[in-house]
Amino acid sequence: MFLQFERIARDRTDHVGVEIDALIIAGWAGRDTAAIEHHIEELAAIGVPRPSTTPLYYRVAAQTLTQASRLAVLGPDTSGEVEPVVVAMADGLWIGLGSDHTDRKAEAAGIALSKQLCGKPVGTRLWSYADVEGHWDELILRSWASIDGERVLYQESPVSSLRTPRDLIRKRTGADTLPTGTLMFCGTPGAIGGIRPAARFEMELQDPVLKRSLTHSYEIEALPVIS
Repeated sequence: MFLQFERIARDRTDHVGVEIDALIIAGWAGRDTAAIEHHIEELAAIGVPRPSTTPLYYRVAAQTLTQASRLAVLGPDTSGEVEPVVVAMADGLWIGLGSDHTDRKAEAAGIALSKQLCGKPVGTRLWSYADVEGHWDELILRSWASIDGERVLYQESPVSSLRTPRDLIRKRTGADTLPTGTLMFCGTPGAIGGIRPAARFEMELQDPVLKRSLTHSYEIEALPVIS
């Protein structure tokens, strides 16, 4: 999947196009037992079975990645969740923002199946991981969902609740980096008030140290289920 990004580093800003050959979604990526258990319980409330181990790494078709402002899904049972994403390029690792938008009805039947059924929105701007790795735990994830005509804070958490990208990479590959052309979703905090669908999803990764944010948003178009 060919994606275009604006890349922001301390010493330069540039624009690149990159072919993503592999998409990996790290599930159950909480750093502590309580955070993991909270996410497991909120998913169990909608019928999703417990994972066999944590973290888990789901391979998903790279063609599901999208930078469009509108996401078409089948039926009313999908929802987004904000995640840091890491993109491996020839000159190192880059951090972005994405939503592991998921069909929750299908998720109750099989998580791996549900991961394939919805597009995966990602933002168009990246930060150099080298620029944020030293203060990673101070970054903050947020999302807002438009539900029944009201914009509500849907998720908010420091990324310290999640494993670091470097830790997830090492557990996946045994090395400090990913193969060039790989994009990995790095986990999500729990939803405030429980998982539920929305008409619009907005997300932010805030860096209070360097005083900047990555943002992305998209509208959700629920297509009718015809039988």
